[in-house]
Amino acid sequence: MENQRLILFVALSVVILLLYNAWQAQYGPKPQPPIENAQMGGDQPSESAQTPGIPAIPGKETPAMVPTQPTTATPASVGAQAIGSQQSIHVRTDLFDVVIDTMGGDIRKVSLLQYPEHADTPEKPVQLFNDSLPRILIAQSGLLSSSGKSFDHRVVFTAESGDYELASGADSVDVTLTYQDPSGISLRKTYTFHRNRYVIDMNVQLNNGSGEDWSGSLYRQFQSTQYSDGQRFIYTYSGGVVSTPNNRYHKVKFDDMADWKPEESLTQGGWVAMIQHYFLGAWIPKQDQYNNFYSKETKVAGGSRYILGLITGETSVPAGQTTDFSSELYVGPKEHARLVHVAPNLELTVDYGYLTILAEPVFWLLTKIHGLVGNWGFSIIIVTLLIKLLFFKLSEAAYRSMANLRKFQPKIQALKERYGNDRQKMSQAMMDIYKKEKINPLGGCLPMLVQIPVFIALYWVLLESVELRQADFIFWLNDLSSKDPYYVLPVIMGVSMLIQQKLNPAPMDPIQQKVMMALPFVFTAFFAFFPSGLVLYWVVNNILSIAQQWYITRKIEAQTTKP
Repeated sequence: MENQRLILFVALSVVILLLYNAWQAQYGPKPQPPIENAQMGGDQPSESAQTPGIPAIPGKETPAMVPTQPTTATPASVGAQAIGSQQSIHVRTDLFDVVIDTMGGDIRKVSLLQYPEHADTPEKPVQLFNDSLPRILIAQSGLLSSSGKSFDHRVVFTAESGDYELASGADSVDVTLTYQDPSGISLRKTYTFHRNRYVIDMNVQLNNGSGEDWSGSLYRQFQSTQYSDGQRFIYTYSGGVVSTPNNRYHKVKFDDMADWKPEESLTQGGWVAMIQHYFLGAWIPKQDQYNNFYSKETKVAGGSRYILGLITGETSVPAGQTTDFSSELYVGPKEHARLVHVAPNLELTVDYGYLTILAEPVFWLLTKIHGLVGNWGFSIIIVTLLIKLLFFKLSEAAYRSMANLRKFQPKIQALKERYGNDRQKMSQAMMDIYKKEKINPLGGCLPMLVQIPVFIALYWVLLESVELRQADFIFWLNDLSSKDPYYVLPVIMGVSMLIQQKLNPAPMDPIQQKVMMALPFVFTAFFAFFPSGLVLYWVVNNILSIAQQWYITRKIEAQTTKP
């Protein structure tokens, strides 16, 4: 009966995991509810918020700025007050539909033209960046100085045009914003959008015509409201991520941004990102550049604003000289093939959790098969089949052990009737049978345990891969990332679980029997709301398991009936 207990334990563990995910989706952190009539235009920042310089962080001293050296200060004054607005600049490329505001040169709206919001509305693209409540996510940048004039994201630029478009045959389009300060310092902020690239180049050129030396730092940050992109019964992480050479992938949850401090005050390279289920925005500095990461939370009309960003050390610009401050901004899908070429460890935003070491080879295999068959549904079926073949011998040992137990089920039942509630005698008699018939009741445990991590890794690959988002399969299944609209696959899965139970020896404990009988119905209810790609994987795996188990069971029973 040890195999039955293991199956029960694994099944209950999965149910607990599903219940936890459902609880996270239902009762976990929710977006701040918008206050009526609270618009992004809102009140302008207070005068104190616009004071140049970098005041000390509460509970932490701000060291003196040293020109050309990295700094541990953070732009606490660059807060998350209600966002003002000036003129909007519209940019359209093959991948983007973007709105840039002349106030600060903020990137306020980004629609991803290659990714529809829903499969049935292909004309409406996903809007990853947005400056309207309740869901806000924008990219901001500016220059801060500890002693001179700062030029933060409240500077109002001017632009030559309000509309830009990537011309046919052109590889890129530049959007240039300019600002002339009364002190004689002028700024030229340029965004470069490339064909077939989700990376946007940003360059801020400072021309110091003030007659005095100027020194300052470039900061880049995301401003966001709290949001969750997970489905009702599927929990996926939405929030901040920071990557450094010493900590390749560190999540900074919205609830932690008010108090989070980086482990290192200065970091070379790395990146900072805001991610959701399938998409992300990431500020990526030059990898030989030193930066200080920071986060904060500010209460404003409409709820909290969350800030996550990074700032360089101060750079000195002598009078009459010009200096460029540059960075990259990735705005787009979590496509593994693209992310690996953008920045070190950015592909980790495709979050497979602790089983990444197994999930990445599985994903590689899945994409290779898709390259051959051209259909993600059939790719899932083939990968599941290959994994079953890989573990065929291990599964055979487990099913053989179950079949032997099933063969001696009548004898075990007779022992139960003979000894009644005397568990000690019952256990001893069962051990005698196992010893006499050379049955190892634990023979199927290890093979099953070895396979579990691989199948869980495949589960996360199917859940996290944007490549499967709205992927067509066959018939009515035109989106493998959403639930089966007619619940056919979940019902098939429930039936397959019932068939598997019939092939297994029944538990001796009546309570275990009832629990095992209830599990197919519980799983069917949960899987009714799961992405159909995941349910397809479970259905195929169950069918293959049934076929293998049926074959082994019949083979053993045939050997028993031979004279």
